[in-house]
Parts: sequence; structure tokens; C-alpha cells
Amino acid sequence: MRQFIRFAIAGAIGFLVDSGVLYAMLALGTGLYAGRLISFLCAAFVTWRINRRFTFTKGHRHSAWREWYEYLAAMMFGGLCNYGAYVLAMRALPHSGTGPLIAVAIGSVAGMFVNFATARLWVYRPGKSRS
Repeated sequence: MRQFIRFAIAGAIGFLVDSGVLYAMLALGTGLYAGRLISFLCAAFVTWRINRRFTFTKGHRHSAWREWYEYLAAMMFGGLCNYGAYVLAMRALPHSGTGPLIAVAIGSVAGMFVNFATARLWVYRPGKSRS
């Protein structure tokens, strides 16, 4: 349970990064969907660093960069849930300045449990030594 709470805290920080980068991308004219892909990647990188340091402190089987690639691949499962929920929310919500923020929150919750499971069971599975 402690691990999940730390994962959720990292996710909350990731949500702030995700939302902030998305609004920056929107200001630069990338659009709601391309901007979200960029913001998701930025949030995934930040949450990986936090989770590596504070959530899953044991079980680093590979170098940091290889672990990043594994983490990103694992997050893609939850990322698909996240992005799908974001797209559905953007289509359902009235167009407003806060719409993207609400949609990012909905997407984040949709992907959180899948992401925790893949991180815990794949990237940071216990009992494996570093290669």
C-alpha cells in the first residue's frame, strides 16, 4: 500500500507536468492531441525519475537508460487508457479553458492502475538482480 501511495504522489506530480506542458504546447499551437502526446512523454519521464528514486527503490535490474525505455514501454499500456479517456473527455466536455485540464485528470486516473501494475510487475519486479 505504501508503494501505491508513493506511486500516486509521483502521479500527482506527473499530472502537474502533464497539464503544464500541455498548456504550453497549446500556446505554441500544437493542438489538443499532438500537444498531449508531448506532455505525456514529459510526464512519463518525470514520474519515472520519482518512482525510481522513491517508490521502487529496489530491483533496478538494468542501467538507468535501459530502465527508462522499459518504463516507457510499460507506461504505454496505461498511456493508451489515459489517452483514450482524454480524447473521449475532450469530445464530451464543453469547449473551455479548463477542458484540457479536466480531460488530463480523467485520463490520468484511467491509466494509473494499469501503470502501477506494469511498473511493479515488469519494470521493478522483485527478486531480479541487475544485469
